[in-house]
Amino acid sequence: MIKKNRSFWLAIGFFLTTLIVHPSLPPADLHAQTPFYQGKTLTIINGNPPGGTADRRMRAFIPYLKKYIPGDPTILAEFMPGAGGRKLANHMALVARPDGLTVGFPPGAFVTSAVMKETGVSYDINKLIFLGSPESSTQYVFLSKKEVGLDSLDKLRAKTNLRIGGQSVGHTVYIVGRLFAYVLRLKTPSFITGYSGPQLDAALMQGEIDARANIADTIPKRTPEFIDKGLVNFHSILEIPKGDKHAQFGNLPELSDLAASERDRKLVALFRSLRLVGSPYILPPATPEDRVTILREAFKKVFKDAQFHKDYKKLVGDDPSPLTAEGIDKAIKELPRETSTIELFKQVTGGGPLPPG
Repeated sequence: MIKKNRSFWLAIGFFLTTLIVHPSLPPADLHAQTPFYQGKTLTIINGNPPGGTADRRMRAFIPYLKKYIPGDPTILAEFMPGAGGRKLANHMALVARPDGLTVGFPPGAFVTSAVMKETGVSYDINKLIFLGSPESSTQYVFLSKKEVGLDSLDKLRAKTNLRIGGQSVGHTVYIVGRLFAYVLRLKTPSFITGYSGPQLDAALMQGEIDARANIADTIPKRTPEFIDKGLVNFHSILEIPKGDKHAQFGNLPELSDLAASERDRKLVALFRSLRLVGSPYILPPATPEDRVTILREAFKKVFKDAQFHKDYKKLVGDDPSPLTAEGIDKAIKELPRETSTIELFKQVTGGGPLPPG
C-alpha cells in the first residue's frame, strides 16, 4: 500500500511540473502570444525641427505605423535637430537603448555625412538598422526673391554675393543650395544658416536672405503665394531620380543639364544616388531581430496601404515614394565611390568656401 501511494504522488508531481514548464500547454502559450508592443510606448525622434516638411511626413506616417504594429502601441514624437542628422544618428548609435522602442527619423544627409567620412560622425552606417523610407524620389528647386531682380539664369550667374539660406551645415536643403550654387557657377555666394524650413521662407520675404533651395512639393503646400503672387523667381530643378518630372515645375531646366563639365555631372549624380535613400527610419545597432522584423513588416504594410497614400498626399503635398529596408541596404552598397568625385562633393557640401569651378 505504501508503494502504491508513493507511485501516485510521484505521478501527481510529474504532472504538475509538466503543467508549469511545458511550452505547449495553455498558460505558457497564452503568454507567448502576447505581442511585444502591447501596452508599450514607441518613441520616434525626428532629426528636423517641428513645423517643416519632415514633420508633416512623420505625422502622416505615424497613425498607419500604429495600425500595423501588432499590439497597438502608443507612439510619441520627439525632435532632435542638429548637424544635418548627425546628432540624431549619433544618439541612435551611442545612447538609445536597442530595445525596439526608439526609432530615429534623421534627415537623409546623415547618410551622406557617413559616406563622406565627415567630422562629427560617431555612427557606423553599416551597423544602424534601416526600417524603410516613405519617400525616395524628390525634386528640389532653387529660387530667389523677386525683388532681387534675377529673372534669368544669366542674371543669376552675374549676381555677386548672393545670400543663400539653409538650416544647418550638413542639412539636405543646405547641401542642395550649395550644389546649385556650385554647378550654376554663382559668383562668391554666401551661405546663412540657423533657420528652420518655415523660418527660411520668412527670412527670404524679409530680405535677410536672397535665395534658397527647397523641396518642390513643399512650395505650393506651405508658400502658395510664392507662385500665385509671383513673389519669387524659379531658376532650376534637381530631379531624383533623373527624369521624374514635377507637375508644377517640370518646365525648369534640370541641374545636370546645366552642368558645364562631366565632372559636375558626376557630382550631381553622386548626390542623386545618396538622396535616393530618402530620409529613412532607423533603429540602434543590436536591436533584437524579432523586433526589427515586426517593425519592418509594419513599414511594408503601411507602404501598401492605399489610404495611407491618399492621406500622405493630402498632408504632405505629394505622393509617397516608398523604399523598403532591403532597398535602402542595396542603395547604400551601390553608392559611387570614385575618390575624386567624393573629394569634390566634400568641398561643395561642406562649411567652407566653394571650390573654384
